[in-house]
Amino acid sequence: MKEVRFFYVPDAQTATELPSDEAMHALRVLRMKIGDEMMLMDGQGNYYRAEVTLAHTRHCFYEIKEQLPQQRQWQGHIHLAVSPTKMMERVEWMTEKAVEVGIDELSFLNCQFSERRLVKLSRLEKIVVSALKQSRKAWAPQLNEVISFEQFIQQPRSGRKYIAHCYDEVPRTFLFDELQKPSDNIDATVLIGPEGDFSIDEVRQAVAAGYVSVHLGRSRLRTETAGLSAVMMMQLSRENGGV
Repeated sequence: MKEVRFFYVPDAQTATELPSDEAMHALRVLRMKIGDEMMLMDGQGNYYRAEVTLAHTRHCFYEIKEQLPQQRQWQGHIHLAVSPTKMMERVEWMTEKAVEVGIDELSFLNCQFSERRLVKLSRLEKIVVSALKQSRKAWAPQLNEVISFEQFIQQPRSGRKYIAHCYDEVPRTFLFDELQKPSDNIDATVLIGPEGDFSIDEVRQAVAAGYVSVHLGRSRLRTETAGLSAVMMMQLSRENGGV
């Protein structure tokens, strides 16, 4: 049985042509032709069964045959806010894996000990699209520009809020235990610091702003591993049928 190919088309319902990057992949890599079936995803919870109507050089037109609304795979809004690492490749790896596992929003923090103060979202957006197609996620996560730590923690935010750190001076509980506690609002935001951790003043500022002090287990993790671990815990505690 021939595998159905997925393509990311944000305006799939109103458009009739694949975006240029997707068209190039369909025509040059997959060699798709008129009559071939494909699946479109709009990143807003819908799949569309479609058929190629015109395949020519750099243009691939389609006709939608059926709209297929998808059911969300988890409950609540999963938000990771992380200080980007000096090596961008590690940020890209974390972003890819977080999308595959399942996340609704990804923010980047400029902290006292941050090694990277700028993140170009254009590259990450391409990685997100690739991960969406790979993992068959129907909703695209929101990517946010770098923001100062102080500004982020002062923003109003729905649901539970956590800051993960390594300071023994500030009492901490295990994130997964906290996530499993019953609540009327199961949206969750977790903050992950840079390689040198948050400063202790930043931890105390976050706690004063309503963030719960947590740890991610006994191991001391790199930033990107800590970020992915936090996403895994939020995902496992919020799968449909869970909390």
